[in-house]
Amino acid sequence: MQPLRGHRYAHAHDELDDDDDDDDEATKGLMGGGMGGAAGAAEDFELYTPDEERRVLRKLDRKLVLFMAGLYMLSFLDRSNIGNARIAGLAEDLQLDSDRYEWLLTAFYVTYIAFEWMTLMYRIVPPHMYISACVFSWGLLASLQAVSTSFSSMVVLRALLGIAEAAFGPGLPYYLSFFFRREELAFRTGLFISAAPLSTSFASSLAWAITSVAEQLPGRVAPWRLLFLVEGAPSLFVAVWAWGFVPDGPGEARWLDGREREVAVLRLRRERDVTGLEREKEDAMVAGGGGRRRRRGIDLREVAKTLRDPKAWLTALMFFLSNVAFSSLPVFLPTIIQSISPTLSKPTTQALSAPPYLLAFPLVLLTAYLSDRHRRRGPYLIGHALLASLGYALLALSEPLHLPPWARYLALFPAAAGFFAAVTLVLAWQLNNQASVAGRGTGVALLGLVGQCGPLLGTRLYPEREAPFYATGMWVCAGAMLGVACLAAGLAWWLGQENARAVRDWRAGRARGEDGGDGDEGAVPLVAAGGEGEEGRSSGGGPFLFML
Repeated sequence: MQPLRGHRYAHAHDELDDDDDDDDEATKGLMGGGMGGAAGAAEDFELYTPDEERRVLRKLDRKLVLFMAGLYMLSFLDRSNIGNARIAGLAEDLQLDSDRYEWLLTAFYVTYIAFEWMTLMYRIVPPHMYISACVFSWGLLASLQAVSTSFSSMVVLRALLGIAEAAFGPGLPYYLSFFFRREELAFRTGLFISAAPLSTSFASSLAWAITSVAEQLPGRVAPWRLLFLVEGAPSLFVAVWAWGFVPDGPGEARWLDGREREVAVLRLRRERDVTGLEREKEDAMVAGGGGRRRRRGIDLREVAKTLRDPKAWLTALMFFLSNVAFSSLPVFLPTIIQSISPTLSKPTTQALSAPPYLLAFPLVLLTAYLSDRHRRRGPYLIGHALLASLGYALLALSEPLHLPPWARYLALFPAAAGFFAAVTLVLAWQLNNQASVAGRGTGVALLGLVGQCGPLLGTRLYPEREAPFYATGMWVCAGAMLGVACLAAGLAWWLGQENARAVRDWRAGRARGEDGGDGDEGAVPLVAAGGEGEEGRSSGGGPFLFML
């Protein structure tokens, strides 16, 4: 049987054996080899071939990732279609002024933030049950908006919708980490995050079609009511399908054959939890043919460790700033476009909301792919944050610069592409830099708890009194994305210093072991430097290194 990436394993450790290299070179060697799938005990690489792994990855992408992207697209559609409903008659029928509309948006995000902790439920409740319940709940609540008759009833429905979606979306990257290695997560996260711009562009086109049809129907059904019903109902049917389709783990995917399930589990050996729970579960699934088992619980020590980690909080702050822009533009874009050219009809305004997101979709995927390929998050995050900041700055300056309507419309494109890519990379970065399963879940929950406070600000940036230019909101978003770029640069530098220190400690510990000391004692500094991660858990392996 052909060994799996044995040459990369050897290369990574040759780099560490060469004492003439400086710390940066040693770090590069580890990052290039160890993080590319070259860690763990040598015998692990005799258990399956690269062709088998590629076949499993392709099937995971086709079946699991695309299905999760579809679910996320439905959730984002049901969350953000209130922007289309507003200009389709919702504001007039329910007597919503600018302040009341903003309260509808705020009600959603208050509960969305309060229930971010439910990310950890992916580890406690079997995911096939948990995900199905979430999808059915938000589909029902989104559909019920169609029969709302007052501002107060709509506020209640939006708040409940926030709970249902908080239980699902923020934990999706964490769920995908059950199936993929850390250097594979950005592209997969990008696939489902890019479903957001795709759903927004689709929502704009669908809203145009629905409002056009509603105007021709006998009995004169309000277009916004039909819009909520048509866009919410599909989630109810998909939830039933999800129950039997969504796997609880790589060894339990019914659409993989027995050998594919075994390979899917074996390839994740170096990603197991430091507590040993993951290895125990993994061995049981391989031995038992991948039978269904209840997921293990959460290690509270790892939860506390992550909450004390300032790097996790810094990443959460970047997510907060990204979400200021990420949350505000989708729900206000139709209004912004209508303010750019007030003579546009409502269906035309809905249609023009789609192109900025259609461009964002391939750019997010390309950025995530390149970030995984080069095993770098910081440089790509900095670039896209600056791109979004530029787009918002142009919109903020449109009045003093006397920009024509077409130029203001074009400025929406870099803004949308930039913040969607930034959100993708921040999510992946948080997962990459937590060594344990419990740490990853806690990191994502913290990311959501802090980051989702951004929409509380973002959804209140475009009051009607500032139309048609909304300069204050545009400047706030431009500054927020500039802040993301600065924080990303600082975090990348900090993680680089931590990696260099981990390599120095690893070498010092190894030297003490070779000089006759206890080799296990020599490895202790590796845990302190980076957490007992992938390479650090293997006998003779290198330290856990952060992804820069």
